[in-house]
Amino acid sequence: MLYRFKYTVKLFIWPLMLATSLLCACENDLKKIHEISAKETDKPVERTTGVTALISDSGHVKFKMETPLLFHYSTQKPYYEMTKSVKFTFLDSNQVVTSTITADYCIYKENEKLIEMDKNVVATNSQGSVFKSDQLIYDQANRKVTSQKPVTITTKDGSVIHGASLVTNEKFDPWDIPNTNGTFNVKQNISQ
Repeated sequence: MLYRFKYTVKLFIWPLMLATSLLCACENDLKKIHEISAKETDKPVERTTGVTALISDSGHVKFKMETPLLFHYSTQKPYYEMTKSVKFTFLDSNQVVTSTITADYCIYKENEKLIEMDKNVVATNSQGSVFKSDQLIYDQANRKVTSQKPVTITTKDGSVIHGASLVTNEKFDPWDIPNTNGTFNVKQNISQ
Protein backbone atom coordinates (compact mmCIF):
# COMPACT_ATOMS: atom_id res chain seq x y z
CA MET A 1 0.00 0.00 0.00
CA LEU A 2 2.87 2.36 0.81
CA TYR A 3 4.47 1.58 -2.52
CA ARG A 4 1.23 2.45 -4.32
CA PHE A 5 1.02 5.81 -2.47
CA LYS A 6 4.61 6.75 -3.45
CA TYR A 7 3.91 5.77 -7.03
CA THR A 8 0.72 7.93 -7.10
CA VAL A 9 2.55 10.92 -5.61
CA LYS A 10 5.31 10.58 -8.22
CA LEU A 11 2.75 10.40 -11.00
CA PHE A 12 1.04 13.53 -9.66
CA ILE A 13 4.18 15.60 -8.98
CA TRP A 14 5.86 15.12 -12.38
CA PRO A 15 2.92 16.46 -14.43
CA LEU A 16 2.47 19.31 -11.93
CA MET A 17 6.11 20.34 -12.30
CA LEU A 18 5.92 20.08 -16.08
CA ALA A 19 2.74 22.23 -16.21
CA THR A 20 4.31 24.85 -13.92
CA SER A 21 7.45 25.12 -16.06
CA LEU A 22 5.38 25.42 -19.24
CA LEU A 23 3.22 28.17 -17.75
CA CYS A 24 6.28 30.12 -16.64
CA ALA A 25 7.81 29.73 -20.11
CA CYS A 26 4.61 30.99 -21.74
CA GLU A 27 4.51 34.00 -19.46
CA ASN A 28 8.00 35.04 -20.55
CA ASP A 29 7.07 34.61 -24.21
CA LEU A 30 3.95 36.74 -23.71
CA LYS A 31 6.06 39.49 -22.16
CA LYS A 32 8.37 39.40 -25.17
CA ILE A 33 5.40 39.51 -27.54
CA HIS A 34 4.01 42.59 -25.76
CA GLU A 35 7.41 44.30 -25.90
CA ILE A 36 7.76 43.59 -29.62
CA SER A 37 4.23 44.73 -30.42
CA ALA A 38 4.77 47.96 -28.44
CA LYS A 39 7.86 48.68 -30.54
CA GLU A 40 5.95 47.95 -33.75
CA THR A 41 3.24 50.54 -32.96
CA ASP A 42 5.93 53.23 -32.70
CA LYS A 43 7.11 52.61 -36.27
CA PRO A 44 5.98 55.05 -38.94
CA VAL A 45 3.14 54.05 -41.18
CA GLU A 46 4.15 56.50 -43.89
CA ARG A 47 7.48 58.01 -44.93
CA THR A 48 7.37 60.87 -47.42
CA THR A 49 10.19 62.94 -48.91
CA GLY A 50 10.18 66.43 -50.41
CA VAL A 51 6.92 67.54 -48.80
CA THR A 52 5.19 70.86 -49.47
CA ALA A 53 1.74 71.11 -47.86
CA LEU A 54 -0.77 73.96 -47.86
CA ILE A 55 -2.88 74.06 -44.70
CA SER A 56 -6.21 75.84 -45.10
CA ASP A 57 -9.20 76.77 -42.98
CA SER A 58 -12.60 77.60 -44.49
CA GLY A 59 -11.11 77.63 -47.98
CA HIS A 60 -8.30 80.08 -47.12
CA VAL A 61 -4.67 78.96 -47.04
CA LYS A 62 -3.33 79.74 -43.55
CA PHE A 63 0.20 78.46 -43.89
CA LYS A 64 2.57 76.43 -46.03
CA MET A 65 4.79 73.70 -44.60
CA GLU A 66 7.95 72.44 -46.32
CA THR A 67 10.13 69.57 -45.13
CA PRO A 68 12.55 67.18 -46.84
CA LEU A 69 11.40 64.19 -44.75
CA LEU A 70 8.05 63.48 -43.06
CA PHE A 71 7.04 60.44 -40.98
CA HIS A 72 3.40 59.75 -40.11
CA TYR A 73 2.65 57.57 -37.06
CA SER A 74 -0.87 56.12 -36.81
CA THR A 75 -1.01 55.43 -33.09
CA GLN A 76 -3.84 56.11 -30.63
CA LYS A 77 -2.58 59.70 -30.68
CA PRO A 78 -1.45 60.10 -34.32
CA TYR A 79 1.39 62.47 -35.08
CA TYR A 80 3.73 63.62 -37.84
CA GLU A 81 7.46 63.92 -37.30
CA MET A 82 9.87 66.06 -39.33
CA THR A 83 13.41 65.07 -38.43
CA LYS A 84 15.50 66.82 -41.10
CA SER A 85 14.18 70.41 -40.80
CA VAL A 86 10.94 72.23 -41.48
CA LYS A 87 9.81 75.64 -42.70
CA PHE A 88 6.40 77.19 -42.02
CA THR A 89 5.25 80.23 -44.00
CA PHE A 90 2.17 81.95 -42.52
CA LEU A 91 -0.11 83.89 -44.88
CA ASP A 92 -2.86 86.47 -44.37
CA SER A 93 -6.23 86.46 -46.20
CA ASN A 94 -4.57 88.16 -49.23
CA GLN A 95 -1.89 85.42 -49.34
CA VAL A 96 0.80 87.88 -48.19
CA VAL A 97 3.52 86.39 -45.96
CA THR A 98 3.09 87.53 -42.34
CA SER A 99 5.81 85.35 -40.74
CA THR A 100 8.08 82.37 -41.28
CA ILE A 101 9.46 79.77 -38.88
CA THR A 102 12.30 77.31 -39.47
CA ALA A 103 13.44 74.52 -37.15
CA ASP A 104 15.69 71.48 -37.22
CA TYR A 105 13.01 69.18 -35.74
CA CYS A 106 9.23 69.25 -35.49
CA ILE A 107 6.27 67.14 -34.32
CA TYR A 108 2.68 67.83 -35.30
CA LYS A 109 0.21 66.25 -32.86
CA GLU A 110 -2.85 65.67 -35.00
CA ASN A 111 -5.56 65.32 -32.33
CA GLU A 112 -4.31 68.24 -30.23
CA LYS A 113 -3.56 70.44 -33.28
CA LEU A 114 -0.19 71.34 -31.76
CA ILE A 115 3.00 71.91 -33.72
CA GLU A 116 6.12 71.59 -31.55
CA MET A 117 9.32 72.92 -33.15
CA ASP A 118 12.69 72.20 -31.54
CA LYS A 119 16.38 72.92 -32.12
CA ASN A 120 17.55 76.12 -33.81
CA VAL A 121 14.08 77.61 -34.11
CA VAL A 122 14.10 80.93 -35.98
CA ALA A 123 11.00 83.00 -36.74
CA THR A 124 10.75 86.25 -38.69
CA ASN A 125 7.76 88.59 -38.73
CA SER A 126 6.70 91.05 -41.46
CA GLN A 127 8.38 93.96 -39.59
CA GLY A 128 11.76 92.22 -39.91
CA SER A 129 12.14 91.16 -36.27
CA VAL A 130 13.93 87.82 -35.82
CA PHE A 131 12.98 85.48 -32.94
CA LYS A 132 15.40 82.72 -31.86
CA SER A 133 14.75 79.94 -29.35
CA ASP A 134 15.32 76.24 -28.79
CA GLN A 135 11.56 75.62 -28.89
CA LEU A 136 8.31 77.11 -30.19
CA ILE A 137 4.86 75.58 -29.85
CA TYR A 138 2.10 76.62 -32.24
CA ASP A 139 -1.46 75.95 -31.05
CA GLN A 140 -3.50 75.90 -34.26
CA ALA A 141 -6.87 75.96 -32.50
CA ASN A 142 -6.04 79.16 -30.59
CA ARG A 143 -3.64 80.59 -33.21
CA LYS A 144 -1.09 81.12 -30.44
CA VAL A 145 2.70 80.64 -30.43
CA THR A 146 4.46 80.02 -27.10
CA SER A 147 7.85 79.03 -25.75
CA GLN A 148 8.95 78.17 -22.24
CA LYS A 149 12.60 78.32 -23.30
CA PRO A 150 14.76 81.47 -23.43
CA VAL A 151 14.07 83.69 -26.44
CA THR A 152 16.21 86.29 -28.21
CA ILE A 153 14.57 88.89 -30.45
CA THR A 154 16.53 91.10 -32.81
CA THR A 155 14.41 93.96 -34.13
CA LYS A 156 14.82 95.75 -37.44
CA ASP A 157 16.50 98.75 -35.72
CA GLY A 158 19.15 96.45 -34.18
CA SER A 159 17.77 96.18 -30.64
CA VAL A 160 18.48 92.80 -29.06
CA ILE A 161 15.96 91.61 -26.47
CA HIS A 162 16.34 88.54 -24.27
CA GLY A 163 13.51 86.92 -22.34
CA ALA A 164 12.66 83.82 -20.33
CA SER A 165 9.70 82.77 -22.51
CA LEU A 166 7.39 84.00 -25.29
CA VAL A 167 3.67 84.39 -25.99
CA THR A 168 2.50 85.71 -29.37
CA ASN A 169 0.32 84.86 -32.38
CA GLU A 170 1.29 83.35 -35.74
CA LYS A 171 2.14 86.85 -37.05
CA PHE A 172 4.64 87.35 -34.19
CA ASP A 173 3.10 90.77 -33.60
CA PRO A 174 2.43 91.79 -30.86
CA TRP A 175 4.57 89.64 -28.58
CA ASP A 176 5.07 89.32 -24.84
CA ILE A 177 8.25 88.15 -23.13
CA PRO A 178 8.71 88.28 -19.34
CA ASN A 179 12.01 89.00 -17.55
CA THR A 180 13.25 91.13 -20.41
CA ASN A 181 16.76 92.50 -20.75
CA GLY A 182 18.93 93.53 -23.65
CA THR A 183 20.29 96.34 -25.73
CA PHE A 184 17.63 98.79 -26.91
CA ASN A 185 18.15 101.40 -29.59
CA VAL A 186 16.23 104.53 -28.63
CA LYS A 187 15.55 107.42 -30.98
CA GLN A 188 15.67 110.59 -28.96
CA ASN A 189 14.83 114.09 -30.09
CA ILE A 190 17.55 116.23 -28.56
CA SER A 191 16.24 119.62 -29.73
CA GLN A 192 13.49 120.51 -27.29
